[in-house]
Order: sequence, then structure tokens, then C-alpha cells
Amino acid sequence: MAVVAISALAPAVTTPAFAQNTAAAAVKEFNIPSQPLSGALNVFGRQAGLQVTLASETSRGVSSASVTGEMTPEQALARLLSGTGISYRIQNGTVVVGTATTAGTAGGAAAADGSTVLQPIQVQGVAGGRGGAGEIIIGEREIERNNPTSLADVFRGEPGIQVGSSLPMSQKVYVHGVEETNLAVTIDGGRQGNKVFHHNATTLIDPGLLKLVDVDAGIAPADAGPGALAGAIAYETKDARDLLQGDGVGAFVTSSYNFNSNTFTNGVSGYGMKDGLEFLGYLNYGRGDEFTAGNGDEVLGTSTNIISGIGKVAYEFDSGDRVELSHESVRDDAPRPFRANMELITNARPWEPKVRDYTLTRQNTVFTYTDETPEGLWDPTFVLAYAKNEVGTLGYACPGRGCTIPTTFPTIGETTSFNGKFENRFDVGIGDITAGLDFYNDKVDLDAASTLLGFSDSSREKATNVGLYAQARLEPWDHTRLSFGGRADQQWFTGTSGDKWDNAGLSGNVSLEYDLTDFLTAKTGFSHVWAGIPLAESFIMNPIWNYGDGPEPVTSNNFTFGLEAHHNGFTLEGTVFGTDIYDARVARYATATGALLAHDMQSRGFEIGAGYEWLDGFIKVKYAHIDVDVDGKPADSDTGNYLAAPVGDIITITAAHTFSEWGLTIGGDVEIAPEYDRVASGAPAYKAYEVVNVFAEYKPPSHSNLTFRADVKNLFDETYAERASYGQEFGTVKPLHQEGRAFMITAKATF
Repeated sequence: MAVVAISALAPAVTTPAFAQNTAAAAVKEFNIPSQPLSGALNVFGRQAGLQVTLASETSRGVSSASVTGEMTPEQALARLLSGTGISYRIQNGTVVVGTATTAGTAGGAAAADGSTVLQPIQVQGVAGGRGGAGEIIIGEREIERNNPTSLADVFRGEPGIQVGSSLPMSQKVYVHGVEETNLAVTIDGGRQGNKVFHHNATTLIDPGLLKLVDVDAGIAPADAGPGALAGAIAYETKDARDLLQGDGVGAFVTSSYNFNSNTFTNGVSGYGMKDGLEFLGYLNYGRGDEFTAGNGDEVLGTSTNIISGIGKVAYEFDSGDRVELSHESVRDDAPRPFRANMELITNARPWEPKVRDYTLTRQNTVFTYTDETPEGLWDPTFVLAYAKNEVGTLGYACPGRGCTIPTTFPTIGETTSFNGKFENRFDVGIGDITAGLDFYNDKVDLDAASTLLGFSDSSREKATNVGLYAQARLEPWDHTRLSFGGRADQQWFTGTSGDKWDNAGLSGNVSLEYDLTDFLTAKTGFSHVWAGIPLAESFIMNPIWNYGDGPEPVTSNNFTFGLEAHHNGFTLEGTVFGTDIYDARVARYATATGALLAHDMQSRGFEIGAGYEWLDGFIKVKYAHIDVDVDGKPADSDTGNYLAAPVGDIITITAAHTFSEWGLTIGGDVEIAPEYDRVASGAPAYKAYEVVNVFAEYKPPSHSNLTFRADVKNLFDETYAERASYGQEFGTVKPLHQEGRAFMITAKATF
């Protein structure tokens, strides 16, 4: 039924001949960092689905501009070649890049071969597109098409990335089954270390102003940051220059209503640019009731009360030096299930309430310096950031046999990270080398005490790390792209007891892509990561822990290899991957040696996918199979806290088509999770589910600043919990079910 529903959204498949003729006109997602021109054109060809012909003497000593965003291949190529004076033409699915002319001849005139010589264009790009063997880029167009209300919506369509829980404030992201605290996670370049409470979200983020999500699954480059045991996730938010074509001011307002939970969400943003000065402000507020699951039951503790915002100011000097200061914040404040990542537990203590108030607040402040007009060996980036994550709730205790009325006390957990980096990208002709220094000073605090009960669990762990790194991205031979690098890290760790340890280690990675033919590419990679001692979560810290000789530093190994083919709008890909994490710290409160507890984890699996793009639409089918073991046994969601989650088999189908003359886009997605019985002895199999989401979006051709959208989520009213949600394998836990059928309408006006 689901496959039939989504297939109906796609028109009859276009012929390859038509695909070839329209490939240059179709809007696509591009992410091409500035680099030597030959390498940039190879990346362009892969992302555009076009063949590129280039004489070596044309590109020698020439660097490209960076290109990021949704546009036609011809627009992307124009930006890529801006300022070079190099002509081009696109004909019959092939890009022919001509010879360089003198700067004075550029001006839109025709070159000798009849192609257009480009005028210099000012192009601004973003970080990302690091080009690792396992890289997944979710761009602005895809994010907007998903109309996300949470991170689960952002990653729809990527079966290798799962998000557990139906509540944004308790969602965790799993990449190939590995929980996100084992990846290097950044927001606008600022490190996130949000390990506060295992019942709450790791990174609560409002997706409303996201521009880009860059995921390195498994193998991350050295400049992705420290602690990239199983890869990296980089979230980028929009700037004013992403919303304006040039100097001026603008604004947008957006409003949505979810009929299932009676939730209103309203957002407003204002932004502007003038003579190098940029500013942006954004505020979003959501309020609503508890939602109803597919079985008709109201899910306890799922009401909405969230406010988020972001402010940015930047200035670009005439010299090209650019500075930016941004501050982003999100706050969720509502009654939640007592353990916020599950609806209830049947063997709970009788004096525990079913819900309690939670307040979760996350803040991120980032200062960034870049040179927008780099030259050869000088392309610096400087980042200084501060991140804070706080969870506040009431602790409950009922000492003594027969106690029926508990004593409550305020409990606040907090993580902070002061971090930064300075790096420079060196253009070496056949590619570039990025080298730099980064640091972090992370703290985890718990404030939990009761005078009445005569106890205090208030405590702190902290860690400081300094790292040196270098990453080379080269094209040493035709059809070959090589990325390799390494890190050296020194860490100083302090436990709740005040005892201190220092450790040092080395990390390395290598990724290789080779074009076997003009449409088939092979890729492979390997990494070894040393991550030091990760901090424990706030809510389980114990001031009486005995650290003995100290926790062991955590290390990992990752590998991947696969094939990827692009031809006339068709895509076919397959990847095999694996991650091993050794001595993963899983501290527990209850025992004196709880600070030293650790597990070994192994993730193995593969992904395959196929897709087709035509002028105004696409269809993609992807399948992932992922097995995760902890200490040699199938993982479960309890032993996997802050480490891993069971996944099994996940199939996704996404499709959309735009009727340009009407301004109408229809689309949808399907997630199919077959039953998964690779479980611990005696545990029930993970239930199968099949979920369909559809949408229609209308942009009146006469009023292009208006957008109206209708979504139907969970079209067939499936009763289910996402595979990575906590507690499905335990008979004593009622997991948080996902929302049942939900009609949602959205309106947006841009000025």
C-alpha cells in the first residue's frame, strides 16, 4: 500500500534522451568548496550528472569559486568559473570548458568558439562538502521539502541515520546505529557536548533555519574536530546572504497548525545587508496539546511548549576579511513522562508520578573570522564558541520501608563547552591542505541536594583538550581524489573526586575515490580515532566514585567501501561499512567504581540505493541493514545508552514533482521497517512498521513571496515507535509511540 501511495506521486518516467537534454536545466543541490579548478569541475560533473571536457592547460594554476545551494547546473558552473575569464558551453549533456581569456575581455561577450565569456561574479559559500568516503549532505532544498518540525524530519529519507523518540526534547540521532555523542557534532562551527540526562535529547535544535547538515558517517576528516569516534555531524544555519540577493532588507513570517495535537507554531525573521554589514534575527514559538497515536490513545507528556531563536551580525571589510557573531537558543518547558524517553514503565516505584516538569535549554554562541578573498597559501579560519545545555526537573526520593509520600528536591544538570580553532587552507596546485590547532574546555555539572534528606550528589567532571591536525584533499592523478590526514591530541581529565589524569593519542584517516568510467566511481576509506576520556552524563555523576588508575581513553576504527554510478539522471549506489569502538565509557551512578564501567561496541552493515531525477522532480529508494553489538551481544536500548541502538533493516522511498506552470509541488516519503529479531535471548522481536507521509505545496505564480502547504503525516495511522526509540525490547516499558495521522497546514510570506 505504501509503495503504491508514493509511486502515484511520480509521473511516468522520462526517457533517457529527454533526461540528457534537460539535465542542465534541472535544479540540483551543489556543495563545492573553493579548490583547484580541475578538481572542482570533477565534483561539479558528479553533482550535476554531466560529463565535463577540459584541457589541462586551461585549468593549470586556476582556482574555482565555492558554490553551495540549489540551482541549475548552468548557474552553478557560472559561479564556479566566476572571475576566471574561462568560457564554457553545455551541449547534449556535456560541459565543454574553453580557454582562459584576459580579464579585460570578460563581459558577457562571445568567445572564439561561440560560447559566453563570463563576467566576474561575487560568490559566497559555506563550509561543508569535506568529501569523505561516507559523507552525506542534506541541503537547504531537501530540508525545506521535508518541512521539518524536529530532527527526525530532517533525516527522513536516510535509512542509515535514525532518530529515536517522538518528542523533540528526548530525541537522539544514531548514525549507522551509533549515538551522536560518539561523533564530533558542531552547530555553526561550535562544538556540542550535550551529555546531560540519558532520558533527554542530546542536541535539541530548531530545524526552521537550518541551511545544511553535513554528516560524515564513520570516517571523518581530521579537521572535523576531536572525538569523531564514529564520524561527524555539522549543522549550518542560514545567514542574511542566504536570504537576499544583494544589499537590502527582508523578512518572513510563517505559521503552521497540527490538527492532531492542536499545535500552533509561529515564526518570524528579519534580515538585511548593506555595504558589508549583515544582520539576521529569528524567533519561533510553538504551543499545543498532547498528540494521539495511531491506536487512538493520547500519548502522555507530549504537549508542545517550545521557543527558539537566533541572532547573527556580520561585517565584511573591503579587504575580504569577514567576522560574524551568532547566538542561538532553544527552550522546551512542559510536563513530560517521568522518564522522558518512554511513556511509562510498569514496574515503576508506586510513589513516582507519571509526569513531571522538565525544562531543557540549549545555547550556542559562535564568533567566526574568515577571508572571503583567499589567495594561494593564505585562507584562514578562526572560530571561538561557547555552548551550554541545561536540564532542570524535580528529583524524587522516598526513603524507608513503607514510604508512600516522596520528598522532592530540585535537580539541575548542565554541560558547557568553551572551544575554538585556528586553521589555514593551503592551495598546493593539485588540491589543498588544511592545517590547524583546536581546543575545548568541557564541564559537566550536577546540582542535586536535599537538606531534609541529608544528602548531596552535586559533583563535576571536566576535560581540556588541545589538538594539532592536518588534512590533505588532493587530486594527484586524473580521475583520482585522495583525502588523508591526522590529529595529535593531548587531554587533561578531572573526576568528581578531584583526581586528575592526562593522556595523549594519535588519529588518522584516509579516503580514496577513483572514477572507473565516466559514470562509475569506486570509493573506500579507513580511520583510527583516539578520543581521550569522555565525560559522564550529568544526572548519573556520583561524588563518591573511586576512579582507581583512571578511565581508559576511548578509541575506534572505521572502514567503508562502495560504488556509485550516475548516468542521464539515474543514480545507483552501494556501500559496506563498519565501526568498532573500544573502552566506550558508560559510567553508572550506583557503584563506587561506576566511573570506570566501559563497553566495546561493533556496528556492521551496508546501504544500497537507486534514484532517478528529471527536470521537475525525482524518486529515490534506499535500503540499509545495520547490526550493532555491545560486548559481543546484540545491542539493546539500555546497554546502548549514549552508545548505540538496534536498527536492523530500514527502507525509505522519497519522491516529489513540481508542476512549474501552476507553482504546485506534490511529494512524500515512506519508511518501512521489517520485523527485526536479532535481539538478546528471551527479548521480543522489534515490531515491523510502515509509515507514509505526503504533502502538497503551492506557490502562486503571481505572488511568488507566498507559500501554502498541506502535509498528511502517518497517512495510514500506523501505531509504532521509531526503531531507535528506547524500551521496545523490554516487556516492562511502554515506549513513546509516534504521532498518529496528523494533518498539518503551513503558510509562509516573504517580504
